[in-house]
Amino acid sequence: MAYRGKLKARATHIQWLFLIGLGILVFRLGQLQLWDPRYKIKAEATIIDREIITPARGLLYDRNGNILVHNSPTYDILVRYNALDPHMDTTRLCQIFHLSREAFARRIEKDWRDKRYSKWIPFYFLKNVPPQYVHRFVEYQYAYPGFEPRLSLIRAYPHHSAAHVLGYLNEVTKEVVRDSGGLYRYGDFIGISGIEKYYEPLLRGEKGVRIVLKDNKGTKVKVLEYSGARPPRAGDDLYLSIDLDLQQYAESLMQGKSGAIVAIEPSSGEILAMVSAPFYDPNILTLSERDRLELEKLQEDSLKPFFNRAIMANYPPASTIKPLMALIAMQERAISPYTVGSCPGYYRYKEFTYGCHLHPKPRNVMIALQHSCNSYFFMTFRRLLERDGPQFEQARLDILVDYLYEAGLGRRLGVDIHGESAGFIPSREFYDALYHPYRWSSTYIMSIAIGQGELLTTPLQLANIAAMIANRGYYYTPHFIRQIGDGTKSIPLHYRRAHRLSIDTTLFAPVIEGMRRSFIYGTATRAYSPHLAMAGKTGTAQNPHGKDHSLFIGFAPIDTPKIAVAVVVENAGTGGKVAAPIASLIMEKYVLDTVYRRYLEYRMRKLRTIPLKKPSL
Repeated sequence: MAYRGKLKARATHIQWLFLIGLGILVFRLGQLQLWDPRYKIKAEATIIDREIITPARGLLYDRNGNILVHNSPTYDILVRYNALDPHMDTTRLCQIFHLSREAFARRIEKDWRDKRYSKWIPFYFLKNVPPQYVHRFVEYQYAYPGFEPRLSLIRAYPHHSAAHVLGYLNEVTKEVVRDSGGLYRYGDFIGISGIEKYYEPLLRGEKGVRIVLKDNKGTKVKVLEYSGARPPRAGDDLYLSIDLDLQQYAESLMQGKSGAIVAIEPSSGEILAMVSAPFYDPNILTLSERDRLELEKLQEDSLKPFFNRAIMANYPPASTIKPLMALIAMQERAISPYTVGSCPGYYRYKEFTYGCHLHPKPRNVMIALQHSCNSYFFMTFRRLLERDGPQFEQARLDILVDYLYEAGLGRRLGVDIHGESAGFIPSREFYDALYHPYRWSSTYIMSIAIGQGELLTTPLQLANIAAMIANRGYYYTPHFIRQIGDGTKSIPLHYRRAHRLSIDTTLFAPVIEGMRRSFIYGTATRAYSPHLAMAGKTGTAQNPHGKDHSLFIGFAPIDTPKIAVAVVVENAGTGGKVAAPIASLIMEKYVLDTVYRRYLEYRMRKLRTIPLKKPSL
């Protein structure tokens, strides 16, 4: 009996052990299934993804710290092709995003059929989507696997100015992705023009990496800790040489006109303002694709507002070249500062007559520049080429070309935005091909003396000539970059290296005096300011397609130059009528920080050289 009692007690203990163990299992199972989400998440998660984090792009500031370009938050809608539900309600989706069914199909199919993207890689379905559309989409996102809203940053331009300088971004092409060595992926953005393109390596920053756990619908569940993860590094902020106030003022003077303005600080080569007219609001390039009507109008405009005339357009320099011609001729001893010329109102060679205008006799270089005497500079040009005899005229042209090239003409100066034109200097080889070797002489090409004929320059080159004369014989490569980030990175050395011309500095005094007199009693009297001592030279470039172009170069103050300017206004007539007044207002605005001649400012703003377009019916 005692033995049976022991067996029964042992069986009872074993039963209790089983019951306790079963209770623990049931409790643990309930805990895992009902309260602890970890295993539920792991059961549902099917993808561990390596996600690239795009860094914030560097900001752009003007020389006074005013922000020119910043990053504005916006929404994009991305699609992963292999996660799409073929039976999804496309009608409701089109209503949410205000799309037609054709537009929907085009956006879904275009990138896949072009083989730009893998089925597994998200691509852009919509960009810059209004927040209200995104909020409504989120309510129904469960019904649209494969679609994902993503907060991103777009470039924004608070002041609507300097579009040609700042440039814009666009999505990378397959060629860029292919050649980037992994630096860019489909869907990334890259600088396409202006500062955005030239300084892309500084502005783009460095991408970050994070490892995320996604569920079977591609929805992000959790960010995982991983040794290979790294945060993104924002791009460098850039401080540009542009003076925002001056830029906006120059643009206001060019409203309704076609042409260009370039203003340079002579002591550094920093570009204070660059205007290409007609211009446009840079914010247009960040609009969503539903609002592209205005952009399409600009692209179809015959005046080509996207064409940067300041660095790309080639114009005959006209009489603005005369100060440089005078310096070269004096350096080569073809004339002296006091060489006397003759001008009865024209210059005659054999049966050819070249026009001038009635003015006091050009008794020296100063008077010739003051009144822009064509006859004097035809004479000067012939003396320069014919000094050693007729057999050496071609070789003497080589010497002139070398001086012009040294002054920055006929070549790209190296400004830090892409698209700069070299202009054109006709060489001995050019005229040999045109007239046959040794079949031409100085009288064939005299138009070069007054900046006409085959000689072509850009407004940037003309502004650089003005800066070189202001400095009495040297210049710095024109540039926009002033500071990178906090200043620990240096700007390129070649922007801080002076380029000196092979011209005696003492020869600049009579040239500058002649340029000063042009404001007092010469070709630029309409631009005279009693408040600021300026020096300048007008130019009127013949235009076979219409009215002459108005040109001007100048600088101020004369003794301690702070600004050098070139202005080109297409189809505006003589240089003294339009370009010179505009340039003088810009110099007055920058140096004195105010404009005293409001009547002149009003006239220049009111003047239009582009006819108003009639509204379409």
